[in-house]
Amino acid sequence: MKVLFVSLGCDKNLVDSENMLGMLRESGYEFTDDEEEADVMVVNSCCFIGDAKEESINTIIRLGEYRTDPGKRCRALIVTGCLAQRYADEIRKELPEVDACIGTTAYDRIASAIERVFKGEYVKDLDDIDRVLEPGVNRVVTTGGYYSYLKIAEGCNKLCTYCIIPKLRGHYRSVPMDLLVNEAERLSGKGVRELILVAQETTLYGLDIYGKKSLPELIRRLCRVEGINWIRLLYCYPEEITDELIDVIKREPKVCHYIDMPIQHASDRVLRRMGRRTSLSEIKKLIGRLRERIPDMAIRTTLISGFPGEDEKDHEILLDFVREAGFDRLGVFTYSAEEGTEAARMDDQIEEEVKAKRRDEVMKLQQKIAFERALSMKGRELSVMVEGRLVEEDVYAARTYMDAPGVDGLIFFASERELMSGDMVKVRVTGANEYDLIGELSNESA
Repeated sequence: MKVLFVSLGCDKNLVDSENMLGMLRESGYEFTDDEEEADVMVVNSCCFIGDAKEESINTIIRLGEYRTDPGKRCRALIVTGCLAQRYADEIRKELPEVDACIGTTAYDRIASAIERVFKGEYVKDLDDIDRVLEPGVNRVVTTGGYYSYLKIAEGCNKLCTYCIIPKLRGHYRSVPMDLLVNEAERLSGKGVRELILVAQETTLYGLDIYGKKSLPELIRRLCRVEGINWIRLLYCYPEEITDELIDVIKREPKVCHYIDMPIQHASDRVLRRMGRRTSLSEIKKLIGRLRERIPDMAIRTTLISGFPGEDEKDHEILLDFVREAGFDRLGVFTYSAEEGTEAARMDDQIEEEVKAKRRDEVMKLQQKIAFERALSMKGRELSVMVEGRLVEEDVYAARTYMDAPGVDGLIFFASERELMSGDMVKVRVTGANEYDLIGELSNESA
């Protein structure tokens, strides 16, 4: 029986998708990318913001046409993930082509859900969102071949006024450290060379089960896994970044000098309305401390434009901050009012046109900063990880320590010898093309 699987949303969702794919493979299912060949279609949905919700619904509707057409092969349409968790009743009422809704921590029962659907049963399996999955269910199947996301925790205890994640994913639950280390060893044995640590918030890792923030200890143990060359940290909330964590990033050679640090805004007034637990002064001090301790640290952040009540003064504070901070990588989202959140009930909602205008102004400023930073890299020699080869242009694409897969830039270079994805070589930067770098293979790599 063949399954077509569509994964939507962020890399944390991708980890869940890979888990489900592994379970289905172990249950004897085959996979296809052809809608005409699929017996079962699975959509792992996202509804974190309005655009993600719309994409999920449109995907379900499109695939639903294959489910309802008697001339097509598909006989089961399964919706998993955040949309299923939040809107299971609405999905059953408004999207009758869907045969099952599987919640965010019930995905370990994906195979049994398909079996139940084929017996004629409608499946609604949302489970307890604070359930800790049994050991083995946390197994992460390799994504990208030579790199893999390693989800170290589930859920969130933050009370950000714009966020629905606690309602969809439950309270913060760390995955036991021994399980993560064992998983890293398994992944290394399968050829993974880069581990990307993810969670809704990685910096709180271990507090719930070990009584202290244990991310530094976890990193040290993962660094001892043979075969792993890079370890990258995503979703590190600024208020939880400790001197111990900074010291580990500095001292452990396998840890990329790269940190993804969601800030969301720079105006103290807006940060308070967002329910964030930091201030502009504290953020500036942290950035200064990071760059003082690790001068070549690449800092990535995300911001929200048009949050309820944000005025022109708040926007100017944000622009000034972006100009001063000089982030290496930055993304901006327009605020999306999500039902059930405190922010959606706030007065002074901002018009969409204003949100978009402010977002574009921040991105225009950041573009200039990013292009200048790329040009400033000329002459530096970097260890890079090969992504693949562009056959038509006869060059290789690789990532530097400053570049997470799928969201950041690339460096392009030629090589007379054949290279494989995951290989690490040294490249000297010779120029830049907007966000991407151009380089040449170092003599040391020959």
